[in-house]
Amino acid sequence: MSVLTDPAPDCNPISRDTYGEVEFLRRNRLKLIASLVITAGVLYTVEKGGLKLVPDGGDFSRVKWWAVAAYVPVVVTLQWFRSVRWRFLLRSLVEVPKVRLFAVSSVGMSAVLLLPFRLGELVRPYMLRTPPDRRDHGEKTLTMTAATTSIIAERIFDGLFLSIVLAIVLVATPTIQPMPDHVIGLAISVAQVRGAGFAMLGLFAIGFVTIGVFYFARGWAHRVTHAVIGRFSPKLADKLAGFAEKLADGLHVFSRGRDALGFLVETSLYWGLNAFGMWILAIGCGITHGDGSYITFPETCACLGLLGCAVMVPGPPGMLGLFQVGLYAAMTMYFPSAIVTGPGAAYVFLLYIAQFSVQMLLGGWGLWYEGGAQRLRSPFLRAS
Repeated sequence: MSVLTDPAPDCNPISRDTYGEVEFLRRNRLKLIASLVITAGVLYTVEKGGLKLVPDGGDFSRVKWWAVAAYVPVVVTLQWFRSVRWRFLLRSLVEVPKVRLFAVSSVGMSAVLLLPFRLGELVRPYMLRTPPDRRDHGEKTLTMTAATTSIIAERIFDGLFLSIVLAIVLVATPTIQPMPDHVIGLAISVAQVRGAGFAMLGLFAIGFVTIGVFYFARGWAHRVTHAVIGRFSPKLADKLAGFAEKLADGLHVFSRGRDALGFLVETSLYWGLNAFGMWILAIGCGITHGDGSYITFPETCACLGLLGCAVMVPGPPGMLGLFQVGLYAAMTMYFPSAIVTGPGAAYVFLLYIAQFSVQMLLGGWGLWYEGGAQRLRSPFLRAS
């Protein structure tokens, strides 16, 4: 982290805020350029393959609009649980009221959608950290590092939770027969899609086990890292061990059984409501099998899991393109192509618009609750 200094007033007439914005763009210009390239590539691939970002009018013919109205409060409720469960990860450091966690998280999640490469992840820890001028007053404090590591631990746990559910569903839920060779409209095989689900489980399992070892057996893990990595680069071994130790600090929740149970319960509610809402909306959009039967709840869990795989890829603002590809890939495994490209297109579109709109409204409310834009003071501008 580095802190910007004020530009000299007599040699730079622009304001400090403007200078900070320019500095942010300069420091992150490669990420921003890469994001534009990825966005263009994803959109080109989707459009060339015949998948629809904006459905045709006829694709909405099966939509029951009550399902859209029912989905909105589900999104708000699941965002509540997604936000307030953070208190269990922070409790060993500070106590934060649930409403404030909801407000801060709403702003942060909106920033993740608006900025490329998940740069918005900086917002939550920045807004909740204890300002330096309040750290000498004898109260409990929360540093930017501690808040950030708690979020990374949350992300790893989420990934592990979702990938376990996805792996179970992929094994236990029958697919359409005969199975298509490729995802409709894309040069991706269905086998690769299923493989990505299992790969996600392996990735997050390794990550969780690694930081778990650094939490419960830090000295041993540090020695092993130096014995293996240090043989080639002691400096790299130091960096990796230090990074893993910081991440491990986010697992303080598991040292207190009550907090660990509370976090697990509210995480289950968050993901369960996510799948339930998607299921209701899918039924309301007319997502059916060849025999006319509606999408099942396990199939919806597969859609949610593969959507999670897709949006893990850092890239476009709003996860545009990646969001759509994840859902189209999942639906290809269970539904006829006419459903995927017809009612399925309406489903993907309405799901995306509903989630994006609700999150933006919640983010606006959260910013108002926290006192306006001055509370932000652009965390991106101060982060290198």
